[in-house]
Amino acid sequence: MPGFARTIAALSLLSLPLAAQQPDVETTRVADGVYRFRYQAHNTMFVTTPDGVVAFDPINADAAAQYAAAIRQAAPAARLRAIVYSHDHADHASGADILRAAFGDTVPIIAHAAAHAPIVAAASADQPPPTLTFDDEMTLHFGGRTVELHYVGPSHSDNMIVAVVPDARVAFAVDFVSHDRMGYRDLSSFRFPGQFEAIDRLLALEFHTIVFGHGPNGDRGSVERQLAYYRDLERAVRAAVAEGWTEDQAAERVRLPAYEGWDRYADWFPMNVRGMYRWVRGG
Repeated sequence: MPGFARTIAALSLLSLPLAAQQPDVETTRVADGVYRFRYQAHNTMFVTTPDGVVAFDPINADAAAQYAAAIRQAAPAARLRAIVYSHDHADHASGADILRAAFGDTVPIIAHAAAHAPIVAAASADQPPPTLTFDDEMTLHFGGRTVELHYVGPSHSDNMIVAVVPDARVAFAVDFVSHDRMGYRDLSSFRFPGQFEAIDRLLALEFHTIVFGHGPNGDRGSVERQLAYYRDLERAVRAAVAEGWTEDQAAERVRLPAYEGWDRYADWFPMNVRGMYRWVRGG
């Protein structure tokens, strides 16, 4: 749709200082019928088909209302056919009931089977539990278009899934990979060595472009570099442990200059070292 990549927020960007030029809400066309919706620092994705829309993470209650408006703008007459949670974490998987209410449909909420228990245990009114789950793979078919859902194993959570739209060669992956960015803080929610295996499984899928849960879109090279980063981090930390360094010493001394240009290197890299140190030391 011509011009749809422009922000849906009513802002005059030319009149704003550079630091304020990114609107809080933005919808971007990624490929034919595939859109990234960004709410502040969180991204999600929706896919239009001849028989309705598949919407991923609603993000939160406020985002979900604006997400519904973005879907309506991209596909004015389309039905909502399914909502898919990438994983159980509430900062991505909240607001589904608001999204469903905006379309007047009680559509299935799909997630990996292991996401159900922690969502039920959280007992949040903003986060309805999934109504349809799967273990390894699920394929959605709407109007001749296919959306694949793949469980990639323990990584940033134990129920992380990746979506692929085969005809557009677009993937959607959240939190355990991103475009040239450090892992989140001290990696406390990451499962190693599952993290390496999950990225390998992602790379085994067929895609060209990938929408991440945070930051800009990427490609296969983005994912390959992310795997290389974690491997380099592990090697550097194992060397520090072999030298007898404490965790504090490792956080202060370990450096990976090849990644200094990555997002959050200055503040999160020492935390990444701490998280990797704890895993390497077994605790």
